[in-house]
Parts: sequence; C-alpha cells; structure tokens
Amino acid sequence: MMNQSELDRIKILVEEFLKKITITGDVRVSQFLGEGSRVAENVEVDITLEEPQFLIGQNGETLSDMGRLLSIMLSRALAKSIYLKLDINDYKKKKTDYIKNLAQSLADEVAFTKEKKALPPMSSYERMVVHSELSQRQDVKTESQGEAQARHVVILPQ
Repeated sequence: MMNQSELDRIKILVEEFLKKITITGDVRVSQFLGEGSRVAENVEVDITLEEPQFLIGQNGETLSDMGRLLSIMLSRALAKSIYLKLDINDYKKKKTDYIKNLAQSLADEVAFTKEKKALPPMSSYERMVVHSELSQRQDVKTESQGEAQARHVVILPQ
C-alpha cells in the first residue's frame, strides 16, 4: 500500500510531465484494489483537460501510449513497480460503458436471430470487457478471432 506522500509525488510528477508537453489540467491520483499485478502498486490517475483530443488520440491510442510511458517513469521515480490506470476526461470509462452496451445489444440480437455477430477490431482490454460483460449469459458465447490489429470478438448463439 502506498502512503500519501508517494501519491502526492506521483501527482507532482504527472503535472511536471504535462507541463513539459505544454498541457495544463487538473490531476487526481488515487490507489485502487485489484486488476494489477500482486507485486505492483495500483494507481489511478485521472486528468481533466479543456482540449483532451490531443492526448487521447485516435481510438485512445495516444492515451494508452502515454499510460505506458508514465507507468515506466513513475516506477523508476518511486523505485517500485506501478500498475497505472490513466484516464483523461473519463474517456476510458465512457468507452468501456459504450462497449458494454454494444456487447449487450448485439448479444440480444444474436440470441433472437441465432446468427453470429462480429464486433469491430478492438484492443485486448476492450475484448476482455466484452468477454467479461457477456460471460454470465446462457444464450450466447464469445470468442476472439483474427490476428494483430484485426483481432475482434465474435458473439455466437449458444
């Protein structure tokens, strides 16, 4: 478990990182349980910006890359492994909610028509969200298909 001074240091480091790329925004840092490795500290950083598009990028790619970079920087600065959950203007939360709703909607369609449906290519995290969201349903099943950037989830009738 991290202490408050470590969380404060993370906030300062993230703010300094943003300043160096000439971005100003509100930074909130907190710790959370689960998801990360057992040997890493789980840290959530939420950034609020007036113009978030630049740091989010197309399909959140810049946000993901920035999260990986900050995770490495913070791990080195604090001399401990950090599992970082980075979000800007709730982009990831909104996208996750959208993916869950899309998955449920398509699953309802598959259950009704008994015809499989393929979702568009997604990151491994987004595919995991779909699999998890539909895992409790008895009327459909999911599987990932495709390679690399074309990997996607297919929803099949049970």
